[in-house]
Amino acid sequence: MAMHTTSAEFAGVQDDTARTVTTSPALARERPPRRLRTILSLADFESAARKHLPRPIFGYVAGGAEDTIALHAAAAAYQEWSFVPRVLVDVSQRSQEVELFGDTYSSPFGIAPMGISALIAYEGDFSLARAAEVANIPMIVSSTGLIRLEDVRRAAPRATWFQAYLPGDPAKIEAMVQRVQSAGYRTLVLTVDVATLPSRENNIRVGFTMPLRPSVRLAWDGVVRPRWTIWTLMRTLLKHGMPHFENSSATRGVPIFSSAAVREFGSRDTLSWTHVDQIRRMWNGKLVLKGVLSAEDARIAADRGVDGVIVSSHGGRQLDAAIAPLHALPAIVHAKGSMKVMIDSGIRRGNDVLKAIALGADFVFIGRPFIYAAAIGGQAGVAHAIRLLSHEILQDMALLGVNSLGELGPHALSERRPGDDGINLDRG
Repeated sequence: MAMHTTSAEFAGVQDDTARTVTTSPALARERPPRRLRTILSLADFESAARKHLPRPIFGYVAGGAEDTIALHAAAAAYQEWSFVPRVLVDVSQRSQEVELFGDTYSSPFGIAPMGISALIAYEGDFSLARAAEVANIPMIVSSTGLIRLEDVRRAAPRATWFQAYLPGDPAKIEAMVQRVQSAGYRTLVLTVDVATLPSRENNIRVGFTMPLRPSVRLAWDGVVRPRWTIWTLMRTLLKHGMPHFENSSATRGVPIFSSAAVREFGSRDTLSWTHVDQIRRMWNGKLVLKGVLSAEDARIAADRGVDGVIVSSHGGRQLDAAIAPLHALPAIVHAKGSMKVMIDSGIRRGNDVLKAIALGADFVFIGRPFIYAAAIGGQAGVAHAIRLLSHEILQDMALLGVNSLGELGPHALSERRPGDDGINLDRG
């Protein structure tokens, strides 16, 4: 059967594309470089990055802990839900803007913290932060970054939050919190699901080690992937010298090739709620806990004055049998009190973002696709990724029949069950 596209349908596609200008004019005006024009979704960035990055580097980013059960479960959870769209609704004035911690963002998603970004993409932290600034979305600077948190903050003062891995040492906590506060950050994200390093067998299989060590495999991958070798590794060494972990403590950290790197990011098994209380007393801005999967932990956080939690399984990189964040979300929303609830792990499409919001999330964060985008296209690549996802959200809102994110709720979803078309949660 032949398929025909009517002039009205074609005009609708053009109109939807143009309408993204209303959410981020500076971003929407940019046309992606030619090499990015075949990238049509966030998944396409991963395929391109696999060809661009050395196998150990790509494997480090893409991999998870142990059998990667949590990694895949996080994404699979989104496929357990279908939408129940409404029709004949005027959606010409729809907007995906969202308010979070007193700021209005152009889209309901931000860029999650990712370590060693400047080794994956040339000056990767800058590419991520500047693209986020232009698009008016938040970007969380990583504690395991190779570019000083102060420099990233200056490059994108409106967009950047800071993520910290902290030991259970009051003196070190005080020094680090003071450094972040002095740099001008207003939102501090404490990652709390890293009591110890997990078993990441995948890293060993692909040849990634910490500290990084030169190897025949890495050298050969560098030869067959010259763009990364020349434009990321060599440029970094020539311009900046040997990369160091710049943000792991109040002072400069160790080089990435140092054997002390393992000790620097090793056990944090003494970190407790007492230390959260210390941080809360010291920190004048918004305090967010990242890695919360228990409703009881959310209640405790709310009682201790925490401003928000990120429901997260660390992208499947910590406890491999952890509950999928989307499964944990409803109970945490119920227990949140006045806190904001955000979520990450497994989100790859605009409809994933909207499903999380329908189940009660105030905001979502996405990691891997954005660092893949930075690796193959720098700031322009990240901007293109943001544009694609923003456009998907705007399209899906139209097809759902909603003009604002506040109109979403469980009533818009149907849970898929084996052998069933779904059970509508709107029981009227």
